[in-house]
Amino acid sequence: MMSTTKQHFAAYIGIDWADQKHDICLSASVDGKSEHKKISSSPEALTEWLSQLRLRFPEGNIAVCLEQSRGALIYHLMTYDFLVLFPVNPITLARYRKAFNTSGAKDDKPDADLLRELICVHRKHLRPWYPDDETSRSLALLAEARRKAVNDRTKHTNWLQAVLKNFFPQALELTGTHLYDKVSLAFLEKWERLEDVQRAQDKTIRKFYTSLGSRSTRRINERLQLIRSAVPLTKDNAIIKSSIITVRMLVRQLLSLQESISEYDLALAEMFDQHPDKDIFSSFPGAGDVLKPRLLAAFGTDRNRFEKASNIQEYSGIAPVTKRSGKTHIVHRRLACSKFLLQTFHEFARCSLKKSIWAKAFYDMQRNKGKGHHAAIRSLAFKWIRILHRCWRDRVCYDEIIYLKSLQRNQSPLLKYIAN
Repeated sequence: MMSTTKQHFAAYIGIDWADQKHDICLSASVDGKSEHKKISSSPEALTEWLSQLRLRFPEGNIAVCLEQSRGALIYHLMTYDFLVLFPVNPITLARYRKAFNTSGAKDDKPDADLLRELICVHRKHLRPWYPDDETSRSLALLAEARRKAVNDRTKHTNWLQAVLKNFFPQALELTGTHLYDKVSLAFLEKWERLEDVQRAQDKTIRKFYTSLGSRSTRRINERLQLIRSAVPLTKDNAIIKSSIITVRMLVRQLLSLQESISEYDLALAEMFDQHPDKDIFSSFPGAGDVLKPRLLAAFGTDRNRFEKASNIQEYSGIAPVTKRSGKTHIVHRRLACSKFLLQTFHEFARCSLKKSIWAKAFYDMQRNKGKGHHAAIRSLAFKWIRILHRCWRDRVCYDEIIYLKSLQRNQSPLLKYIAN
């Protein structure tokens, strides 16, 4: 692949995207004059504009600078092989605008102009973005969508718990382990208030639990005893009526979310099984069915995307930010990062504690140094990324025994904690 710092482009384009219309600034390489236009954000308008662009510049590629690396616009642009896309962080554009617009007004110079200027003048500081293969993109989108669904489930579960505490707190002990599981949701569908379940016969209640896989006689007897001795928290119909409707709504939403999460799980398993790097990411201790595709999606297939482990450590937010000024030296968490990747590596590091000998030893060592739980997990994630990157780069599976032997050869201080 030709270096983009040496590559000649027929034209340079800055696009300030919006939901309805896109502002565009273009300059042709032959004369460098800026041209401005606005186009609709519809696929039809974009297709027509890009067709005209190809007719005008039939030879050579066109550099496009814009503020996003995903979304409707970039999903459309990535299908055109004559476009080389340079996404920039919104913070980068904001700082560039502030550096050259002395009044501080956002409209001193259109953002489309600034984006075109960035790619023309500062191309060596920008990295082109190339879409990964379809399987890797599918994994990334499915994994992130699943996580959002899980977050929604958590939000609705917390809401449901709060509502039940206000009028039917006994339900929290009569349902399953999680309020979103099949026992809990079926219970709340069948019995909406304490009086409803108290009217049911013991054999009906026993049959309900056993039919849903809750077969512990002791646990069922405890629940029956609670039902027969319970007293309603409130008899205020105003509270009860509103709460019952809210519970019905939340139960329906949680049932739908559970079904969707199961669909995501099936799709992720199918796509992961098709990926050529599946064995590599299946080899890491603690990476179960949910985390394996997330880790794979974080790296993708293109080995040029992250040349060094530090690239993904910084991009994911696992690497801290160091600021030096004179005698001042400050280290703090990286806030401008991919929150989903940060969460992915943090969760993997936590899960590895029970599956990897050295990972638990490293965590204990960090805690003994005075770090809190989350700081110690981030330090472990930082170390894991170096290992993940090496295996990914070299296309080899992880082997815990080989890594432990390496620690012994290098007389790592971790050995003391492993021995304990």
